[in-house]
Amino acid sequence: MKIHIKNGRLIDPRNGIDAVRDIFIAAGKVVGIGGVPADMADFHASQTMDATGHIVCPGLVDLSARLREPGFEYKATLESELRAAAAGGVTSLACPPDTDPVLDEPGLVEMLKHRAKLLNLAHVYPLGALTRQLEGRNLTEMCELTDAGCVGFSHGDAALTDTLVLRRAMQYAATFGFTVWLRPEDAYLAKNGVAHDGEVAARLGLAGIPASAETIALGTILTLARETGARVHLCRLSTRDGLEMVRQARSQGLVVSCDIAVNHLHLTEHDIGFFDAHCHLRPPLRTQRDRDALRQGLADGTVDAICSDHTPVDDDAKLAPFAESEPGATGLELLLPLTLKWAQEAGASLPDALARITSEPAGLLGIDAGHLTVGAAADLCIFDPEQYWKVEHKSLQSQGKNTPFLGLELAGKVRWTLVGGHVVHQA
Repeated sequence: MKIHIKNGRLIDPRNGIDAVRDIFIAAGKVVGIGGVPADMADFHASQTMDATGHIVCPGLVDLSARLREPGFEYKATLESELRAAAAGGVTSLACPPDTDPVLDEPGLVEMLKHRAKLLNLAHVYPLGALTRQLEGRNLTEMCELTDAGCVGFSHGDAALTDTLVLRRAMQYAATFGFTVWLRPEDAYLAKNGVAHDGEVAARLGLAGIPASAETIALGTILTLARETGARVHLCRLSTRDGLEMVRQARSQGLVVSCDIAVNHLHLTEHDIGFFDAHCHLRPPLRTQRDRDALRQGLADGTVDAICSDHTPVDDDAKLAPFAESEPGATGLELLLPLTLKWAQEAGASLPDALARITSEPAGLLGIDAGHLTVGAAADLCIFDPEQYWKVEHKSLQSQGKNTPFLGLELAGKVRWTLVGGHVVHQA
């Protein structure tokens, strides 16, 4: 199929493009930007899209999206969540290994990738389990999992309390150049906690998770990274002190990357209100001081990328009392508008904001995505930055309707999403 996208404002952070340019697509690839290449002078588009007043950018790349398959189909299905990804302009995503069964065998990884390929709605990049069954005892066969399609190794939200096992895992990963993805949280300090250990948790009588749960675990991870030489990506940092530790580690020459969840860019512990279970997240929503530090870290480059931390939960699990509810929020369809909201409030440029959800996360995953170079796969997102839409059950494609932003109107409506030159979403 040949497609001509005309009159759109093309923003490609990796290639430094921000201008009104036409794009020409053929055989699933970008074949021309600004004009048809000389060797395709007879180019005749089978579909023309008028993107006047719209932004044309690379398809978004999400570093953390739970697709709930295999094992948790009652929460969501692979098809429902990949449709949500398409509706949100996300064309590539990484999924954690904490499925059921856990992604610790090559056959399971191959099955997941095969099913995603058949759906052809977004590219799925699994993170393999760091240890068998995520039990924190025996290492997985990382080389075999990499051959099956894993792009890194994670422990999800499962605790890995044995530092000897963690050290061995990082040594193994360093030997073969694999990236270890870790969410820093001390299992003992976080045990039974459901909210930030502060004034709101105290007032509501909720068990708290102190900021030190993140910084103590982070200290261990950074020490082992320095000792083993492992490449480490820190997932969903949530505290000011944690970010400062990353800054100091980088100033000392340690190569580490980090991301934050888009929810934590906007919300604080006070948004829990009167036990709003939609605000029961992991890591928990922190103080306003922490939120402001995350925003500053994003602006100054300490934070490399923003992720949706997409975690669809069934309605019953969110209707339970706050402390008994299941943590998590749906986010694939909110990644773009919430990033745009941050950019507007922080005074960040649109190219810089889009880089944090396109080229930067693609680089962290080590995949050829997040750019629109001639010859690259035609994975695109075309959106209207001025169109507002209301976040409500009927407007979300995800099977999980759990988000703290229900009822809010957000700017940034995805009009078209293309994957490999095929239109997978049109609004």
